[in-house]
Amino acid sequence: MQPDRAETLRDAVGLGLAVGLYGVAFGAAADAAGLDVWQAVVLSAVMFTGASQFALVGVLGAGGSPLAAVGSALLLGTRNTVYGVRLVPLLRPRGPLRRAGTAHWVIDETTALSLAAPDRALAGLAFLVGGATLYLTWNATTVVGALGAAALGGTARAALDAIVPAAFLALLWPRLGGAFPEPAVQRRVALGGAVVALALTPFVPPGVQVVAAVVAVALAGRPRRAVAS
Repeated sequence: MQPDRAETLRDAVGLGLAVGLYGVAFGAAADAAGLDVWQAVVLSAVMFTGASQFALVGVLGAGGSPLAAVGSALLLGTRNTVYGVRLVPLLRPRGPLRRAGTAHWVIDETTALSLAAPDRALAGLAFLVGGATLYLTWNATTVVGALGAAALGGTARAALDAIVPAAFLALLWPRLGGAFPEPAVQRRVALGGAVVALALTPFVPPGVQVVAAVVAVALAGRPRRAVAS
């Protein structure tokens, strides 16, 4: 096997397994929000985008309306549309069924794997292997998390309320370091969204603050124009 191909497969499987195991946290969070096991499973199978799934169950768990929950999930999922535009010329899926299947697996991890591949053929391989590994692992561990949470006692189930904010912090924190592009912009976006969400929390129904924070995120992440000297 060629070194580039072997490295691509190793990265795709490794990332898929590592991130897929995080489905346990989603299953537990879904149970804590009052969803049945089958509802958590359907969300992972049909939605398959972690941040949106956590947003949906987080809003529902906080007492928010289904409309606010779906709105929050959709807003977080819009980034996948941008990923899709970038990946179409790279993956070139042909036919409606293949395009639909490819779109379903367009998420942060598969996009990163595809763009990091050295050529188009390996980009397709990274997307397929990484997407399949992550999809299967995420859905399997969702079941484990939901069933495990259902077997816990009342005190342990109450502690699961911390899973959603901890999960978002875990996803966000690595992106605020200097290793990511434009860390200053990343920090402005995070801070702006957090300030607006926290300020509105005592005054609006659960979930509304997440939607309103998008405005702050757009303003905080807007590139600054260079000042002419």
